[in-house]
Amino acid sequence: MSAADLHQQLQDTADELVESGAERGLQIAVYRHGEPVADVAAGIADPATGREVRHDTPFYNFSIGKGATATLAHVCAERGLLSYDTPVADLWPEFAAHGKERVTVRHALSHSAGVPGIPAATTHAELCDWDAMCAALADAEPWWEPGTAVGYHAFTFGFLVGEIVRRATGRDLSDVLRTELTGPLGIADELYLGMPESEQGRAARLEEDPSRAETFDLDALPDDLPMFKAAPKHLFPSAAFGNRSDILAADLPAGAKTSARAIARMYAAVLGEVDGVRLLSPDRTREATALAASGTDRLMGNQSSWALGYALGLPDQGSGPDPHVFGMAGAGGSWAGADRASGTAWAVTKNVLGDLSTVARVTEIVRGHR
Repeated sequence: MSAADLHQQLQDTADELVESGAERGLQIAVYRHGEPVADVAAGIADPATGREVRHDTPFYNFSIGKGATATLAHVCAERGLLSYDTPVADLWPEFAAHGKERVTVRHALSHSAGVPGIPAATTHAELCDWDAMCAALADAEPWWEPGTAVGYHAFTFGFLVGEIVRRATGRDLSDVLRTELTGPLGIADELYLGMPESEQGRAARLEEDPSRAETFDLDALPDDLPMFKAAPKHLFPSAAFGNRSDILAADLPAGAKTSARAIARMYAAVLGEVDGVRLLSPDRTREATALAASGTDRLMGNQSSWALGYALGLPDQGSGPDPHVFGMAGAGGSWAGADRASGTAWAVTKNVLGDLSTVARVTEIVRGHR
């Protein structure tokens, strides 16, 4: 199958998903060995206005941003600004409070640092206040000895790794993103952590999937579930959350506002060279994407396998993780990542918050392409 054939098959799939009502708007992008081979856009970005999805339309994709934030940490390591075994407190002295002096950058990247929770009463305004969130994280008491367990750091991953990058570089995170990653790759207007208010009119509007409401009732879940200590119920991923102007504008590096082609291009530049830009050396890429921590997740209860900032394996893969695949899924059914074995990077972004079925269908097509 040629690249043109792959693009057409993915475009036909996207159009079918929109026409059937399974999706409102989505993008699919694929890179192979540093070259773009598919860039698909379909459907409606904003049903209120009828604005169509363009190839450069940014979507709020929740945890997809963790992959971009982790990549910035690896860029810092490549520059010699930190090592993975550097204690976080060496860069951020306040973080040593309550016995956290043994937490390393490696623990932070592999969800094994033991600080997955944010204060239960955290408001949207406080979540958007970088200094307030980092102060709360520095004062947090660890849930476990660092490195002895894994637990999904839903919000805290972004602030923890983001502050490590900020302290190592002396610059705000969005500035580091722009100068070290999105600027060199030519995607500064498509991949954001904090999205300027002047650009927010380009963003897709998120919607809830009515069928998901029938099987997932957030209000019916007990308030004391461990996962709600990491992401309090009133801050749980939702369309309303992702459409807020303050949330879009804030540096929330556990999530990202991005097009599919921008985040796929980033992963392609982690794998190898893209138009003369390579973010990491081959040795760095191998180390960053190798298994770093695994086990039963203390918050979510699932079996998890983590590289340094990336989840290992395909999303929703029942047969166990593929050690060559790394990336991040976002709440609501988006995904971006790469396969080291085939040199392929791909991403799916969408505005109806549902399950991973669209990602699974796209992935089957992409992995079947030779």
